[in-house]
Amino acid sequence: MLQTEYEQILAGGGRIAGPAAEAILANAATLAPADIDWLKTNFFKTELELGRCLRLPQEGPCERDLYLRCSKFFTTTGHAPRLRARIKLEHTLVDDATARGWEREVERHTATLRRLRELLDDLGEPHEIPGEDSPQDGEE
Repeated sequence: MLQTEYEQILAGGGRIAGPAAEAILANAATLAPADIDWLKTNFFKTELELGRCLRLPQEGPCERDLYLRCSKFFTTTGHAPRLRARIKLEHTLVDDATARGWEREVERHTATLRRLRELLDDLGEPHEIPGEDSPQDGEE
């Protein structure tokens, strides 16, 4: 599937960009069979808003929302309700990924949960949505 999409893009006169593109162009022949199998199996799960993330399992979990760790990112107490709502969503996504057996998705959403909690802690804000039953801190 990865090769098919790649070939379709190039056949249409398109180009690919980004560090993963460089790795694909330079190392396609050197990818281990297990890595190729993982990419084939997980290709559709790597979709991002502006591209794809081809991080392999041995590279550890990836936060899809990398801006949460960007050196230029900041947030305020005014954003706390949105951060808490996102925690609630991430718990739902962890539960869904767990039910489907998608270990990498569980890792990714758990990493995002940790970061959201860190931001709320830095703001001195609670993790739970006031008046709602939420998973206890530490539950992932």
